[in-house]
Amino acid sequence: MKLRPLHDRVIVKRLENETKTASGIVIPETAAEKPDQGEVVAIGPGRKNDKGEVMALNVKVGDRVLFGKYSGQTVKVEGDELLVMKEDDLFAVVEMK
Repeated sequence: MKLRPLHDRVIVKRLENETKTASGIVIPETAAEKPDQGEVVAIGPGRKNDKGEVMALNVKVGDRVLFGKYSGQTVKVEGDELLVMKEDDLFAVVEMK
């Protein structure tokens, strides 16, 4: 199944959290917080401005992004847990050197 978000919505797949601390302590899955980083897997066409023109989004598929702990709506698609959120809910794009 392929999802196509509408308007200024993006679909994000959370990145996996580390299950071990730097000192080697294993963190059980039930105690670990959900990660606040993810990869954009789909984007909508954009939102309309006051003139009715569609404004493209600032993120693209494949971008690594930061978002709030409680941002977006969680949906399950073919066993994958995805987040659907507005572009405004994203804080930043992580740029790797």
